[in-house]
Parts: sequence; structure tokens; C-alpha cells
Amino acid sequence: MNCHFQPRRRLLCAIGLATITLAGLPAAAQSSWPTKPVRIVVPFAPGGTTDILARAVAPELSKAFGQQFVVDNRAGAGGNVGADLVAKSPGDGYTLLMGTVGTHGINKSVYAKMPFDPQKDFAPITLVAGVPNVMVMNAEKAGKLGINSVADFIKYAKSHPGQFSMASSGNGTSIHLAGELFKSQTGIFMTHIPYRGSGPALLDLVGGSVDVMFDNLPSAMPQIKGGKLRAFAVTSAQRSTAMPDLPTVEEAGKLKGFEASSWFGLLAPAGTPPDIVNRIQQEVAKALATPAIKEKMLAQGAIPSGNTPQEFAKLIDSEIIKWAQVVKVSGAKVD
Repeated sequence: MNCHFQPRRRLLCAIGLATITLAGLPAAAQSSWPTKPVRIVVPFAPGGTTDILARAVAPELSKAFGQQFVVDNRAGAGGNVGADLVAKSPGDGYTLLMGTVGTHGINKSVYAKMPFDPQKDFAPITLVAGVPNVMVMNAEKAGKLGINSVADFIKYAKSHPGQFSMASSGNGTSIHLAGELFKSQTGIFMTHIPYRGSGPALLDLVGGSVDVMFDNLPSAMPQIKGGKLRAFAVTSAQRSTAMPDLPTVEEAGKLKGFEASSWFGLLAPAGTPPDIVNRIQQEVAKALATPAIKEKMLAQGAIPSGNTPQEFAKLIDSEIIKWAQVVKVSGAKVD
């Protein structure tokens, strides 16, 4: 392009070259986001695995982008309250969700009415981590009753019907569904007590107000190690590297095909610009790959991921199908 001589031609030429230059820049360089703090909504109370993982990722994103990523706990309705808040937020990158297998895999089959569509109303960013659940009981009560294993628990529960209460982080969570699946496969009855997150449920379990829980391993681990809870088995298909001596529920209870694990991932409202989604995914993946964070998560029983938005979307699609079958088998429903 000849940009010499005439002033008007020089002006048009400058505009054209600027356009060409901008078009050649990567999307990350063109976006001014973020120019203010970003909120990560955790749809459960503090203290549970959803909260733990959000607070592990938030500081890393704050460092990467030069803006604060703030965790905002909005509990209720098995995660639906917080998830709905994000679903109805502007798709501008300033409101994110730490979604779970409950909000984006289970609830669609458990709740008669959903305030949002887990597939249409969100832009998946990345899977942060997958974790097994762990069957735990108040250690003092287990000791008094002579319950030291899944087999012991099943035997005692069958001979004392209705005696045990089962805590969960909320209706429709994997913690709830793991218990329902256990009940359906063993034929025992336990009264379900839903909470607004693992944190308050664990407090009551340790305090003896409730008896058993199928909690996410990372949030239960400190109480297991502290001797307040007795762990019987993990709910995953394979044993956890964090507690390799602990059998699976399938092994310990001879319950063929028993599997009810959890996962947690970042999502944005539908319509969030792809360059923002991709930038967040890339930074989360970098953070999860650092030795300090990776080793800490593995020690807690969480398996870090950081996969692509497309891979995470496929996982959500497959999990909705999978959990619909589990709900059908267990008969779990929430009005």
C-alpha cells in the first residue's frame, strides 16, 4: 500500500494498517478483560471440596491476570441457587461458577423443575479436578457399635432398621446420590439429612448429630487423619492413591458396579467471549500443572485436570446421561 504524498491517503492508510495489525494480534492481546475483580461463585457453604478447590484456584488466577478473583459462597438447593445466579449473570467474564457433578450432571434428573439448563446456559471452561467420595462414620459411634468395615455397617444396619442417619452436602449432590445408591444396592434404610454444603454436614457428623456420610475425600481427609471419622471405603471404581489401603465400596461391600465419584469445574454464563474462556482455561491448566498445587491436590485425594472447554463440555454431556441411570436405579427424587 502506497502511503506517501496526499494527507488524506496517509490517514486512510494509517487506519488500514492499524486494522491489519489488530487483526493479526491473538485474541488475548485484543481483549482488555479483566479491568475489575472477578467473582467465582461456589454454590455450597464454606469448608467443602467445592470451596477448597475454588480457593486453591482463585489466587493463581489473581496473579495471572492482575485482578482479584473473589470466592462468593451462595448455597442452597443442592447447588442450584448459586448455579442459577451465574446462569442469569451477564456473559462478560466477571462472574464464574465452580460447578460440580451435582449442578451439571445430577440435578437435571433429580429435581422436578430446574431454574437453569446445565448445557445451554453455561460456557464450560475447564474441569479443575475429579475426586472419589469416601464412606465415613462418626468414629466414636463406630467404635461403640463395633463397626469397622462396610460389611460390618451393612450387617448392623440390616439388624437395626432405621437407626442410622445419612448426612449430605445437599439434595442431588454426588454425596447424596452415593448414599442413595448404597441404600438401593444393600436394601438398608437410612434417614437422609441434607445440608447446605459438606462443611456444616461434617461438623454435625463429627459432633455425633448424624451417623454416616459419603463425603468428597479432600474435605473429609483432615477429620479421617485426626481420628474423628472412621473411613470404610471410597466410592470410586479404583482405590485412591491418597489412601491406597482403603478399599472401594464395591470391594468391601461386594456391591458389583458401585461407582459414584465427584468432579468440579469452572463455567461461565453462556455467551461469554471465547477468548476469555480460553484465557482462563490456559491459566488454570498452568496452575494445576505446577508441582506445588498438583502434589497438594493429589495428597488430598483430588486428581487435577485443566482440560479444554470442548473436553469439559463432552464430559458434562456424558455425565448427565450416566447419572440419569443412577437416579433411576436409586429412585432418588427432589420435589
